[in-house]
Amino acid sequence: MSKKHTAKIEQDHCTILFAGTLALSVVLGTPLEARADEASAKALVKAMSDYMSAQSAISFSFDTDLEIVTKDKQKLALASSGTVTLSRPDKVHVTRRGGFADVEAIFDGKTLSLIGRNANVYGQVDVPGSIDHLIDELRDKYHRPVPGADMLQSNVYDELMSQVIDTKDLGSGVIGGVECDHLAFRTSEVDWQIWIAQGARPYPCQYVITSKLVDDGPQYSMQIRDWKTGNEVASDDFSFKNSTNATKMKLSDLDTDELPKIFRVGGPK
Repeated sequence: MSKKHTAKIEQDHCTILFAGTLALSVVLGTPLEARADEASAKALVKAMSDYMSAQSAISFSFDTDLEIVTKDKQKLALASSGTVTLSRPDKVHVTRRGGFADVEAIFDGKTLSLIGRNANVYGQVDVPGSIDHLIDELRDKYHRPVPGADMLQSNVYDELMSQVIDTKDLGSGVIGGVECDHLAFRTSEVDWQIWIAQGARPYPCQYVITSKLVDDGPQYSMQIRDWKTGNEVASDDFSFKNSTNATKMKLSDLDTDELPKIFRVGGPK
């Protein structure tokens, strides 16, 4: 083999090695950059949390997609839309309409009323306390966790970040025409992403949760629009009025699930 040919092989080898090293640095980043990204991402979530907790009244509309994976590995998405009106510390009104359910929840600081509009039924339970307490009780006592409810609590930062083991700042993105900071986080059970509006009103524009405990990683996503605060929020007395003569049921018998009964839930992977 000639010296010229040997030199060319060595040059090509160095070029490939350099390209591989460059690609690895782009994918992984340096430790210093990673630490800076982590600090920046956490600061952005903290700013969003502080902004949201400072608002006495909030309202917004939302669109959601709940993904499920069938036994034969087909991934399907169930879409719904709704509204939220919140008055801190202890009043909230939520509506959600999808292909299988038309439900409403009203909490006046003492009583939670859940209404199934399709079947014209309702259930009530006394849960005196704050919105934070209501969300905890729904999850822990009544086994009705509310997807995305973390965003309604008084300290969003603690609720979102308490179990995070990995953090990434992915730069900017645009959701519904609003320029946002795009952040990604990991816990032992889920990966989640959030897009936070840039500027003086750092509200969450989109929130995506990906399961790590179910095959094929189904996602729950919520996109937020029509964000309003303070005097922009329409008045709501947060009281349940049975104007349709709905039939009262036990809360445990009321079907307000986003996952319809035609889909049977399988086990984790």
